[in-house]
Amino acid sequence: MLAIQYVKSIPRWLLLKTLGRTFTSLATSPLGVMQQREVPEPRLPNLHWVRIRPILSGICGSDLASITAEGSPFFAPLTSFPFTFGHEVVGRVEEVGSEVQGVRVGERVVIEPALHCGVRGIDPPCTPCQEGLYGNCVNVTAGDISPGIQTGYCRDTGGGWSTSLVAHQVQLHRVPETLTDEEAVLAEPFACALHAALAPPALEGNVLVLGCGTMGLLTIAALKATRPGVSVVAVAKHSHQQKLASELGADVIVPAGRNALKELCRISGASQHQAEIGPPTILGGFPAVFDCVGSPRSLDESLRLTRSQGHTMLVGMPAIPRTVDWTTIWYKELHVRGAYAYGQENLPGGRERTFGLALRLMEQRRVNLGRLVTHRFPLAEYRQAVRTALLTGPFGSVKTVFSVS
Repeated sequence: MLAIQYVKSIPRWLLLKTLGRTFTSLATSPLGVMQQREVPEPRLPNLHWVRIRPILSGICGSDLASITAEGSPFFAPLTSFPFTFGHEVVGRVEEVGSEVQGVRVGERVVIEPALHCGVRGIDPPCTPCQEGLYGNCVNVTAGDISPGIQTGYCRDTGGGWSTSLVAHQVQLHRVPETLTDEEAVLAEPFACALHAALAPPALEGNVLVLGCGTMGLLTIAALKATRPGVSVVAVAKHSHQQKLASELGADVIVPAGRNALKELCRISGASQHQAEIGPPTILGGFPAVFDCVGSPRSLDESLRLTRSQGHTMLVGMPAIPRTVDWTTIWYKELHVRGAYAYGQENLPGGRERTFGLALRLMEQRRVNLGRLVTHRFPLAEYRQAVRTALLTGPFGSVKTVFSVS
């Protein structure tokens, strides 16, 4: 079958790490770590697994970080190579193991990609899995399959950038008939955004979403759907991002650039105090800041713009910061928290899996997300697809997907 894979090569990775920022096309060239290959279909690890043919599969920021060698080495020992990219997947069930229950051939499903204890056949499950924190599973190198934190980073499961992958029955969620494929392929990143939006305790007033790429826009949608007392201030770089942020419910749009910090201080009532060197000290700020960029600069600004005792949320995959001003965190007594993946959320009516909540909000039309899929490519055009996902400004792209079938 045809698959787009990450092929581990230390020389190629070092070349990308050294020259990638200067020659941006290097990551999508034949010299990169991404290759199109003919590979055998992944086998069903046991009788509780199913085979799925992707319909659409998204290109995620974490995929791009791997391809450009800009990600952290943290996940390297938790991954098995070569792996087929693609963890944002809507597809149809093609084959069902004899012990699978509740899933039939032909059904349209989305995959909850975390490869936790339940997927790996590990019993008793680890403490995070017992608590419903499947994304924080500590057994991601053990069990029935090779190491991998998610589908799309494990050599045994395959991934959505191909014509076939396998998934455990507990990873599957039926797609409501009223949802389009474009909406369904966003269930995974929207679940991530929901997990971030629901993490801080009760919020009210202005909160800041820094960055309006896919994760920033989905975080805006998640906040407006689950936090009725919140007014969202969004910082967006490109005009198409500003338009979409407004359509998804952002109350105030601040264009990124030289005057953004001054405007954000005005909106939040914060004051700036310029030091002899470096960026200004900011007193006051927003009760919660959702950093949806993940660059060293945005991480620093997010901390500075969070008020005392406030919450700085790291959404998506952050870059490796060159420096962190720990004085800001210490003096303001900030709550700095990551928001990785999903699991079970504590809601007023009880606990609910984040994926189920994401699909329910979409089915109820509490959010309208299909418009975020802006570009579709066949697998054969994978280099152009990745370039489109990387260069959001020139291409006007938000979510770029592969159209497999």
